[in-house]
Amino acid sequence: MQISNIEYLVIVGYLILIIVVGIVFKKFSSNTDDYFKGGSKGTWWLVGSSAFMSAFSAWTFTGAAGIAYESGFSAMFIFFGNVLGFFVNFLFMGPWLRQMRVTTFPEAIAGRFGETTRDFYAYYEVPIRILYSAMALYGLGIFCSAVFGYDINYVIIVCGIVVLFYSATGGRWAVMATDFLQGLILVPLTLLVAWLCLDALGGIDNLFLKIEQQGLSEEYSMVNSATLFGGAYTWGWASAMMAKQFIVFNSMNAAPRYFSVKDGREARKAALLCSVLMLAGSFIWFLPPITARLLYPELVMAFDIAKPAEASYAVASISLLPVGLIGLIVVAILAATMSSMDTGLNTNVAILIKDIYPKVSRMFRWKPKVESELLNYGRILTWVMGFLIVLLALYFAQQDGSGIFEIMLQVGTLLSMPITIPLLLGMFIRQTPWWSALLSIGCALIFSSLAFFEIPLSYLGFSQEVSDGFEWNFQQQFFGVLGTGVFGFLISTLFAPSQNSAHRQMVDKFFSNMKTPIDFEKEIGEGNDASQLTAIGRFGVAVAGFVALMLIIPNPFEGRMVILVLAVIIGAISVFMLKAGKKSAAASQSAT
Repeated sequence: MQISNIEYLVIVGYLILIIVVGIVFKKFSSNTDDYFKGGSKGTWWLVGSSAFMSAFSAWTFTGAAGIAYESGFSAMFIFFGNVLGFFVNFLFMGPWLRQMRVTTFPEAIAGRFGETTRDFYAYYEVPIRILYSAMALYGLGIFCSAVFGYDINYVIIVCGIVVLFYSATGGRWAVMATDFLQGLILVPLTLLVAWLCLDALGGIDNLFLKIEQQGLSEEYSMVNSATLFGGAYTWGWASAMMAKQFIVFNSMNAAPRYFSVKDGREARKAALLCSVLMLAGSFIWFLPPITARLLYPELVMAFDIAKPAEASYAVASISLLPVGLIGLIVVAILAATMSSMDTGLNTNVAILIKDIYPKVSRMFRWKPKVESELLNYGRILTWVMGFLIVLLALYFAQQDGSGIFEIMLQVGTLLSMPITIPLLLGMFIRQTPWWSALLSIGCALIFSSLAFFEIPLSYLGFSQEVSDGFEWNFQQQFFGVLGTGVFGFLISTLFAPSQNSAHRQMVDKFFSNMKTPIDFEKEIGEGNDASQLTAIGRFGVAVAGFVALMLIIPNPFEGRMVILVLAVIIGAISVFMLKAGKKSAAASQSAT
């Protein structure tokens, strides 16, 4: 599909913008606490938008779009689990996670399970997060190569280096600021794309009519029978998908998204914002791939990638958006992956500096480093981790076969889920020995290994007939991992130490700390709400102005109206932030 030079200018302008954001927000980081968690001074709207943006990547517009293209509304279950997870964060888990009062989640694990378990998670989590970030970057490469026809390797390298620059320069503050600005573009733009899709289809009634006319009613039902799609998108699949996402969003390794927020009350607001935005996304993100199936199937199938359906969102966007906004939709997809990658980078380097480096330093009897040196190490390690992610994404780009959705689903179920289960149970069950999490992980990994290598059931004592008719699908893998992980954790409770033991006293202290509200003024000090509102508001006004300039591009009247609406939405939010920033600054001055 042909893309005009104007679209390239839009993308270049965006990349320059987020690089500038990294430079501006460098001044917000004077120590490692600032660099890794924004000094715990982040406002709810900033932390919430960052948590929302980091909860998905270009996979949403490639892999998940491919699911929507093939099976229709079943894809919504993928994000309903996210909505539920964030809503439980709002009810009580968000404050609990913030009130752990740490910089990295392995620090929290040390308070709950002890140093041995902390070390395991620190060394296990770093490569897993690298893997996830690489898959997200690879998904971005798929989308951009489908849109532009560029070599996927160039896309991965350029986007990876841009993320590295602003993440290494500005740390957590730059990550949150860019995430907010990326969300400011992505949410209204994808809403407009969904509206254009409905308009092209002739409304909601015609959407369902076309589904029926093309014989897709059975495939596009919310829940499918086991005879379709190899057993996927059934009630079992949907329940497994929602349970998986719920667990991921409510365990201790999800805690870093709230470490930057001011207190538990602000954490609740941030979680509610995420839940509302994710609920909206659950409905609007999958209309374009369904529209592509109904109106542009030949264009989708013409793409020479492993799974052409994963280009369906791109096809619908390019076919319906006016000149100028096509580049901006690519910007939105860039934003989705960059926000996921930058958060993963920052979290990984925090673990290296706060959890791994101190023990390695003591082991080799290195001279203790001052804060300024650790801050510099953090920036250097961000570059190192980033290059590893880029190299791994380039490796994925050379592989053929499974689409990105299947790869991420398998990794998440078989590698990440075993270590996540005890981090959820451990926040509710106190009476466990120090090794409870490790036993749970071991039991779950045994099952996940059987599923990963597709071990025939006949090897486990089942008949050959049963073994030949069995296939390791997603829901069987997930519930097997969940069941064995929960079993291992509960069995360990039989060996819980006495209430007077040192371990139990440590655990009781962890629970007391987790449930004690934060006194921001005493524990953190003075906030910088006005600075956050003003700095990001100014960047938002610049984005709105840039979008408004697209009105001079030759477009039909309807296309110019779409551009105008987008510019007004972004501009209105940004101006409101500037006014709120002035009000906050005035209130602070009067208080002093």
